Amino acid sequence: MRSGFVTVVGRPNVGKSSLLNAMVGTKVSIVSDKPQTTRRQVRGILTRDDGQLVFVDTPGLHKAETALGERCNQSALDAASGVDVVVLVVDATKPVGTGDRWVAARFAGAPMVVVVNKCDAASRERTLSQLAAVADVPAAAYFPVSAATGDGVEPLVAHLLGMVPEGGLLYPAEQSADASFEQWIAELVRERLLAVTRDEVPYSVATRATSSEDGSVRCEIVVERESQKGIVIGRGGSVLKGIRNHVRRQVGRSVALELAVTVDPGWQHRVERVERLGY
Repeated sequence: MRSGFVTVVGRPNVGKSSLLNAMVGTKVSIVSDKPQTTRRQVRGILTRDDGQLVFVDTPGLHKAETALGERCNQSALDAASGVDVVVLVVDATKPVGTGDRWVAARFAGAPMVVVVNKCDAASRERTLSQLAAVADVPAAAYFPVSAATGDGVEPLVAHLLGMVPEGGLLYPAEQSADASFEQWIAELVRERLLAVTRDEVPYSVATRATSSEDGSVRCEIVVERESQKGIVIGRGGSVLKGIRNHVRRQVGRSVALELAVTVDPGWQHRVERVERLGY
């Protein structure tokens, strides 16, 4: 048996979370079309008869302009410490640029695999061009993959299992993620808000959930401006109702969920507030 840690890195919006979910075989990280959806390390666990891979999803590395952005970048860089393999993800539909190479340079020296993702949205010629463009990145292998359709995922996973060392289980075989129930609820609430809000609102929202002794969950939704509070609540509470339905669908059962929307001006620019919200 083999077991080890695999960190997934790349620029924002290249499909890291979708790829992690595809490799694990179940949803353990929220996804959206908004950059910076992932704000902290998320671990997904794949266990097979021949081994176990612990995937670490990371925030997209970018030019940080806020305390939150700096914390996200540091979280991504920290995730490479002590791991067995780094998976660098690039987008098949966009030119490989200085940002991709900057990310690759941050993890130079680590055992690396390069994944060209979103191949379902690119022509065969474009995919081959992307593979050629990243050929100078020092890596053990290069894989064209579509996290959306699953094409190429199985060969990638098989290769990663061969790269990690021999060893026993790092997590119980039945476990697929290491996030607490409360953390997962908070992320699902934010996922829905990312889907239904626009402009600056998605980037100004933070969520934090706690459980009560009776099993109910209270999730605090934090925004930066009073005008955003009304958007998050929705007319007649319609947005909050949609959030509750989304959470219940994703969890697969009814959850007693209380949602509270609060305003914390400029929270993402203040280190102490970013830390209070768990980032």
